[in-house]
Amino acid sequence: MHKAQKFYSDPRLQEAKKLVLSALTEAQKEFSGVEAPKEAYLVEYETLLEDFLKTRGYPLYYPFIGSGLGKGALVELLDGSVKYDLISGIGVHYFGHSSPEIIQRTLDAAVNDTVMQGNLQQNHDSLVLSQLLCAVSGLDHCFLSSSGAMACENALKIAFQKKHPATRVLAFDRAFAGRTLALSQITDKPSFREGLPPTLVVDYLPFFDPKDPEESEKRTLTALKNHIRRYPKQHAVMIFELVQGEGGFWTATSDYFKNIIQLLKEHEIAVWIDEVQTFARTHELFAFQHFDLEGLVDIVSIGKVSPCCATLFRKEYCPRVGLLSQTFTAATSSIRVAKFTIEHTMQNGFFGPDGKIAKLHQAFTQGLARLHEQYGCVVGPYGLGTMIAFTPFDGTEEQAKAFVQKLFSNGVMSFVAGTHPTRVRFLLPVAAMGLEDLAPIFAIIEKTIQESLS
Repeated sequence: MHKAQKFYSDPRLQEAKKLVLSALTEAQKEFSGVEAPKEAYLVEYETLLEDFLKTRGYPLYYPFIGSGLGKGALVELLDGSVKYDLISGIGVHYFGHSSPEIIQRTLDAAVNDTVMQGNLQQNHDSLVLSQLLCAVSGLDHCFLSSSGAMACENALKIAFQKKHPATRVLAFDRAFAGRTLALSQITDKPSFREGLPPTLVVDYLPFFDPKDPEESEKRTLTALKNHIRRYPKQHAVMIFELVQGEGGFWTATSDYFKNIIQLLKEHEIAVWIDEVQTFARTHELFAFQHFDLEGLVDIVSIGKVSPCCATLFRKEYCPRVGLLSQTFTAATSSIRVAKFTIEHTMQNGFFGPDGKIAKLHQAFTQGLARLHEQYGCVVGPYGLGTMIAFTPFDGTEEQAKAFVQKLFSNGVMSFVAGTHPTRVRFLLPVAAMGLEDLAPIFAIIEKTIQESLS
């Protein structure tokens, strides 16, 4: 037996973990629903918010500073309030707040020999997670990374090296890839590139229009053919967001994506599926599996739900030594939680037409449809799986931002997405929610609509 095995199996460690989890269970008994801020904390809380502004140079989006404790979808703030967190850190808190299952894995990681694993030191956890991701994706190789942006950067590098000397990138209108120097060039938001030097040349395609599916597909394919004809053999890769997250939760049909990919394959352009936001949020573990694209994708990037991010790729795209490297792979806790998340979702009925994700989607969208019928100012719903959005009122940015701030004050955290229209979006903490949570949540959403109308 290794020395580590003896250490990890020490009964004192096991007893310590039991005590921590027992204390957590006791503390979580105090959570029963939304609570208003406490008067006694407000002055100190305002000081903390001002300190944040001074320290980082611009204010927080929400006046949110967490206490470090929650229960499922509920989270406590340092002002004493308790809110429903339905944006989950823009999609990262899949198990909500203070999940006993997650804390158990992080306690195991806390007694590991290092905080971070990395390029020159990979522990067994990294191998196990990499093998698991290859197995569940059907792709040949996996390179772990510490952020979704890094996973996407690695995807770009792999594609460019494989397709050298091609240097152009194809993307959809409203695309979002990230905020690094390279990814900000792909992200279809000029403000993200303000003052930055150009690093990539990106050609954009119109996205699917559900109101006019046949004509919109023709427009996309025509634009793609025009770009290929104008710049022959110069496109290395096309990035696909199968559900456009930041763009407003727009999606398309399987045939639409397949027809685009077929044309890309004819011209030897790499197919990169960016699943940083969609991973474990559709009716299958990967959105490309939901859209029946297995065997057609070359590179896949994941993140958010998987706190240890990764770039997956076919063996034909295996990069030469030296292209990919980094000081940190990820924290040991992130690696262990990622493995647990994948196994938990696959073993506990999250996926498929009758899975937990499908049931939550159906119930949540039915609730929004009811509000639309009653008030008319809720347009939608939009999205797929547990990526759900609606357009409030006329869909102006000002209206949407005002609505999410009012909703936050009333006890539900959401976020905005897209422009023209700007929508209110939710990234549900799937593993932390049940259908029974929806009634109090929708009561708050309805209250916020009534206040906005008055």
